[in-house]
Amino acid sequence: MKIRSRVAQALLGLMLLAGAAQAVELKVLSGNGSRPAVIALCAQFERATGHKVVVEFAVNPTVKKKIESGEAFDVTVLNPPVLDELIKQGLVVADTRAVIGRIGLGAAIRAGAQRPDISTADAFKRTLLNVKSVAYPGDGASGKYFVSLIDRLGIANEMKSKMRPMSGEYNVEVVADGGVDMVVVVASRIYGVPGVDMLGLIPNELQTWIGFATGVSARTQQVEAARALVKFMTRPDAAAVLRPIGIEPFVE
Repeated sequence: MKIRSRVAQALLGLMLLAGAAQAVELKVLSGNGSRPAVIALCAQFERATGHKVVVEFAVNPTVKKKIESGEAFDVTVLNPPVLDELIKQGLVVADTRAVIGRIGLGAAIRAGAQRPDISTADAFKRTLLNVKSVAYPGDGASGKYFVSLIDRLGIANEMKSKMRPMSGEYNVEVVADGGVDMVVVVASRIYGVPGVDMLGLIPNELQTWIGFATGVSARTQQVEAARALVKFMTRPDAAAVLRPIGIEPFVE
């Protein structure tokens, strides 16, 4: 049994060496909302395969424009409607499309600040009216929805001077820095940002769910590794990474 064990270990070592010899670098273009999940899953993929993954984040419209303008990439992570447009244009391979999960909108405040109530639609509305300023993504699906929600709640006029549209790279961090009282954004974007306290998801009756899907570039030179990364990010046990940061894994 010991001999068999040593043989198995030796074979495994040879397989790892072979994988490392064939290691490639993959470039991922991703929307901001899935940032913590993409970072964690790509890091796991690197450790498991020996491949290197370089990720660039931006709001979905910016990622879409980069891809349409011809920027090289191997894998992309975007909201499903945006990804589907790129598939229709022949820029992403259709049969690699896979949904990672979905995320609701959450709210956060500066760490240590008094926690307001957002547990019901009325409470959330009162909190918005009481804060001095609210950050949200200036571009992208979650920001557009939040603006429409303010109209739906009938407080657009009262909130006009309080609304702070921000870049996708800074809309949570500005709360940590004390520049804005609150942020409303996809919940996963809040996790892992130091200096902020998560209040939770906004009430169900006001909620929207934003999906995240992935696919392989039609022009990648690293087809096998790119497809492997897509499968890795959407495997069943990826749920262990997704759920703690507020993402509901996609289940067929």
